[in-house]
Amino acid sequence: MKKESGRTLLKYVKWLYPNLRIKRWFLLAVLGIFLFATGFSVMNYGVALGYLELQFREIIYRLTGSAQSTAIPMGLLISLLGAVAIAVGFKKMLNSIISVLLPSDEGRIVDVMYTRQHLRRGPKIVVIGGGTGLSALLRGLKEYTFNLTAIVTVADDGGSSGKLRHEMGIIPPGDVRNCLVALADTENIMESLFSYRFETGTLQGHSLGNLLLAGLADTFGDFQKGVEHVSKVFALRGHVYPSTLEQVVLVAEMADGKSIKGETAVRVAPGQIKRVFLEPPDCNPIPEALQALEEADLIVLGPGSLYTSVLPNLLVDGLREKIREVHAPCVYVCNIMTEPGETDGYTVADHLQAIVDHCGADFVDVVLANNQDIPEQLLEKYAREGSTKVEGEEASVEWLGVKYVAKDLVQDGNVIRHDSKRLARELIRLLFRMKPMGERIALVDSFLLNQKLREDT
Repeated sequence: MKKESGRTLLKYVKWLYPNLRIKRWFLLAVLGIFLFATGFSVMNYGVALGYLELQFREIIYRLTGSAQSTAIPMGLLISLLGAVAIAVGFKKMLNSIISVLLPSDEGRIVDVMYTRQHLRRGPKIVVIGGGTGLSALLRGLKEYTFNLTAIVTVADDGGSSGKLRHEMGIIPPGDVRNCLVALADTENIMESLFSYRFETGTLQGHSLGNLLLAGLADTFGDFQKGVEHVSKVFALRGHVYPSTLEQVVLVAEMADGKSIKGETAVRVAPGQIKRVFLEPPDCNPIPEALQALEEADLIVLGPGSLYTSVLPNLLVDGLREKIREVHAPCVYVCNIMTEPGETDGYTVADHLQAIVDHCGADFVDVVLANNQDIPEQLLEKYAREGSTKVEGEEASVEWLGVKYVAKDLVQDGNVIRHDSKRLARELIRLLFRMKPMGERIALVDSFLLNQKLREDT
């Protein structure tokens, strides 16, 4: 017990070590508190001192004369000096600490603290999918809330992820890595680090981020624990969970009766996909993913490849049932363009029909699709690769019992992709409209609409 008390005392005594540049400013702040209290007592002509009132009145008399009116300005001056000393002392003391712990954020620490506190009050949003579409969505949503959860497909068997999966027996890390990068505060630094790809030697084709996740999984004996350690180090604005920790294989049953195994093979297989399923079929989700769905204010499917990114998550035993069970609205973000060999000729209603076929009716509440015109030269470029614009029709979607919302969602540039800011803004607007009035007020109070949604209104 004594040893414990001694350690605790020593821990606090360390603040008095030399060259910390803290003691002087702490003492200045203490002096300021004393001066502020003294000035207050002077203004009250010693009344605040209780039994010392008579002695203090004598002191004030000698300093200021017999008139109480003379004591008031004197007290104000002393309190003002005390307030200045308190402000300077605490500011300098905090700067001494911040300059060591957060040198890069020292100049904008107030902005960082203010933003983070507000984002922690944001809605709880769960996004489900994989590929570049999911990471793009996370980049937009992290500007509205810290309470983000990404549930990511683990059926990938190509590239660096596929090699690590076959050689080390770990969950393919590629899509998880992209989501970790997207949720990072220091996204540019993390992207440079995690996305670096070796071009020569035995590591050729591997990305540094994939290798780091593989190493952490091997160190801690669990892939998810490795992801959690990365999240802590890089202070992510949310959580990333694989849809399952079991090794699964994606299988597609084609319209002609053939079966195609493996995500990479499914992507390039000719013919129309009838349905997809996982082997083994009884794989289980991790408890953290189910808990996130239980607490969610909004669930978002996509954007991403329909059969190889979105549906594989929903085929994990328990995830689909949990989404149907919770009260949070489920929004499906439809792709802007079809994918060669996977969704050739699909409309928005066809994408939704595939989800209904695999998950049942009344699973999705809203479909969010793009209605922005795309430059003809871009459409021609994509047409040469076998991809066309996904056309949407409100009547055909609502015939399936789902609300249809179409907005301008395409980013500017030479690539047809969702604009992360526009997409995130529309999802927050949808969430706001679907909330009861009392919860709408809470959202406004947490600045989500006041500071962000007014940009384009």
